[in-house]
Amino acid sequence: MGDRTLTYVDLFAGAGGLSIGLERAGFELEHAVEVDEDARSTFARNRDGMEPDDITGDIRDVDNQEIVDLVGQDTIDLVAGGPPCQGFSEVVSPDGSDDRNHLFTNFISWVNELEPDAALFENVRGIQNTAGGKFLEAVEESFDLIGYDVTHRIVKASDFGVPQHRRRLVAVATKKDIQEHPFDGFELNPVQTPGVMDGIGDLPEVDPGEEITEYDAEPQTLLQQDLRNDTEELSAHIAASHSDDMVEMISHIPDGGNRTAIPDELQPSSGYHNSYSRLSSVEPAVAITSNMSKPSSARCIHPFQDRGLTPREGARLQTFPDTYRFDGGLVSIRKQIGNAVPPYLGEALGYYLRESIYGDELTEADRKRIYELRCGALTPDEFSDKRTEIGGYAKQATLDFAD
Repeated sequence: MGDRTLTYVDLFAGAGGLSIGLERAGFELEHAVEVDEDARSTFARNRDGMEPDDITGDIRDVDNQEIVDLVGQDTIDLVAGGPPCQGFSEVVSPDGSDDRNHLFTNFISWVNELEPDAALFENVRGIQNTAGGKFLEAVEESFDLIGYDVTHRIVKASDFGVPQHRRRLVAVATKKDIQEHPFDGFELNPVQTPGVMDGIGDLPEVDPGEEITEYDAEPQTLLQQDLRNDTEELSAHIAASHSDDMVEMISHIPDGGNRTAIPDELQPSSGYHNSYSRLSSVEPAVAITSNMSKPSSARCIHPFQDRGLTPREGARLQTFPDTYRFDGGLVSIRKQIGNAVPPYLGEALGYYLRESIYGDELTEADRKRIYELRCGALTPDEFSDKRTEIGGYAKQATLDFAD
């Protein structure tokens, strides 16, 4: 890290997934905004010296003149975040009429008042298509009016070491006097793409309706080792209660299989097209949502066990560390996890911003960390062997910028 500390604010912060990543990449949080009470509590609980009241609630209640006072300084290096994404879904709001679609104007206001060198804007890829793409156009035009250029692309979380095929639109806005940045070429290129069991394979088996609070196996991959770290007590590893009929039904589905494997006499009479499907043990998960524990609502059945995912398994597949504790009831916790930016993705974006936008030279420790993110699917022994084979992490840990 360079001599200066890069500061940021996190808008629509949720439980703090993006902030975990940015902080790990060397950014320092100055302020956060989040309307959900449980998410505010979770965000604060996992940061030393922070209380929920330190976090601004509804961004719509903040006048532009109050922004600088809330942050405590008149400028910031980075404004980051993403307005609630449900309104950009073509299913929920094909005509763009959902009121949540207009929260991006509040994001723009904070950028305008704080004048950061850059803004990081994250949302569902559906923002490109809702109402013919007019909202994405409005975002770009709004940034242009306040003096920022915007580059955006669709990223896939599994390209950044996350054991999940989560596709999101990420936009980077920079002041017009800053040299254009090559965001299109940015990936971490994992040595091996992590699958579901690479992320959760060390977690103990748990029956429907059961909670387990103790680990019973050692981490098997670098990813598991990193997320578990020195955590002693397992939290949020509680399975939803399924009926005997549900358990019998899903017991017929093989690893990675779907509802077509269920015998005709047990076939469900309803459900989404991708419901009653098992995750593949060796492939990244589909996008983790708040329905992670409901086989009837999402592709979320554990690869081997006859149940939906536990919140801790969902958090693992999002790359939240096991030390992270979530406040609220189970419905709220699942929502917080499902709505979050994967911390590994946020961390990779943080390294990209530091090097390409702010001109920081990444340290040896940074490059070692990036290499570890790329190698999460490897066992610790494979990781050690791979490092020897390719000549060390410094050679391979560079970010893949375009020319």
